[in-house]
Amino acid sequence: MKSIILAGGVGSRLWPLSREHYPKQFIKFKSFNKSLFQTTFERCLKLSNNIDDIYIITNEMHKFLVLGQIEELGYAEFNEDNILVEPFGKNTLPAVYYGIKAIKNRNKNNEKDESNKNNNIVGIFPSDHLIDKNDEELFVNTIMKGKRIAKNYLITFGISPNKPHTGYGYIKPSKELEVGYTVDEFKEKPDLETAENYINSGYLWNSGMFLFDADLFEEEVKKHSPDVYEAFKFDDIREIYTKVPDISIDYGIMEKSDNVAVIPLNIKWNDLGSFDAFYDEFKKDKNGNVIYGENLLINSKNNLINTYDNKFTSLIDVNDLIVIDTKDALMICKKESSQKIKEVFNTLKTKNDERVLFHKTVYRPWGSYTILDEGRFYKIKRITVLPGKKLSYQLHHHRSEHWIVVKGMAKVVVDGKEYFVRNGESTFVKSGLKHRLENPGKIPLEVIEAQIGEYLEEDDIIRFNDDWGRE
Repeated sequence: MKSIILAGGVGSRLWPLSREHYPKQFIKFKSFNKSLFQTTFERCLKLSNNIDDIYIITNEMHKFLVLGQIEELGYAEFNEDNILVEPFGKNTLPAVYYGIKAIKNRNKNNEKDESNKNNNIVGIFPSDHLIDKNDEELFVNTIMKGKRIAKNYLITFGISPNKPHTGYGYIKPSKELEVGYTVDEFKEKPDLETAENYINSGYLWNSGMFLFDADLFEEEVKKHSPDVYEAFKFDDIREIYTKVPDISIDYGIMEKSDNVAVIPLNIKWNDLGSFDAFYDEFKKDKNGNVIYGENLLINSKNNLINTYDNKFTSLIDVNDLIVIDTKDALMICKKESSQKIKEVFNTLKTKNDERVLFHKTVYRPWGSYTILDEGRFYKIKRITVLPGKKLSYQLHHHRSEHWIVVKGMAKVVVDGKEYFVRNGESTFVKSGLKHRLENPGKIPLEVIEAQIGEYLEEDDIIRFNDDWGRE
């Protein structure tokens, strides 16, 4: 089977941990050594015949995070053509159909390849789901069982609820099938009393994971969402996304189709859609606190504390708080109010505040940089360049740069002249000169960069040569 991973969200309800340019699916939370995206990718490897059967839907700003995290897992050979870039988000139905069209085109081009025959079953998996490691075998087995009915049904997977939850949609199963059940109805996120009634009536949580035959899905799109079907007749993806409506797969297809089935997934699952969900998932102390960072708590219970760089935190006589501290932002709210964090995110976004976009550490295709200090006419960064990677050949009109190598050895190019800068050495690049920083070594290169100038923003850059095609 094929897998489509949806990896384009921004995780606004987990701000300030999640930022637009580094959202929750790529974060390695303090309890994990892999991101949610990486664990999703590894689960898809267990479902598919080979790595070329995995497709990823994302956006331009996240494309190289996707590539970098796959490479980090040891799959440097992953086909970049399997990363499908949306020009802008239009909800889940256009994203899924984009992937389906790519798969059908690939199958058509490879129709003589025996490995592609009868390989038309596609699973859809969001990249931000947390599934207990102990349940992964059950997860894989349940998905694979769904293939038995996927030619005739659009399958959604329902999570068996462990409590009434107001943050999820619900599915009511109906007639029993060879595998799973037909769907009687979908329900939107309920209030608490309604959620309790749903659970007592055998409803399932709507997980947002699907399985179906690509041809069947396309027929249902043509029937129930003709605007989406017609938009994808164009060749240019930007033109397609200009014309296609903003619509979810649930509203556009699943709630309208007569060929929908649900298969229960009896696993420990969480979509980490809010800090309340975050609190529910992680280990607590004897007073119900989830704590990351040095702390002293006095008469305080059921709090979530996540601080930057293990900053010391003390809470006194407070309960049920969420305290999220990063280098450039502090967020405190009551539990059960974390859904409102999206309002903060949206307000900052309307003000063009960069704190919704970036952390102080910003990830690039070649590595990362961290802003250590800045003022009106200077900015100090720590730059990390991965082995074998290099920055674009570029120039700046308004700033000069002083590089001090603190780890590894740098290959520097300035106006066509190449030279090496070793640990403890430095070099100076005047404004207006073309330059490049490269790591030819086997270990990460670390450089302290001091920028001096009257304008220090990231858009003061002209690229002449770039390994990743950026302009």
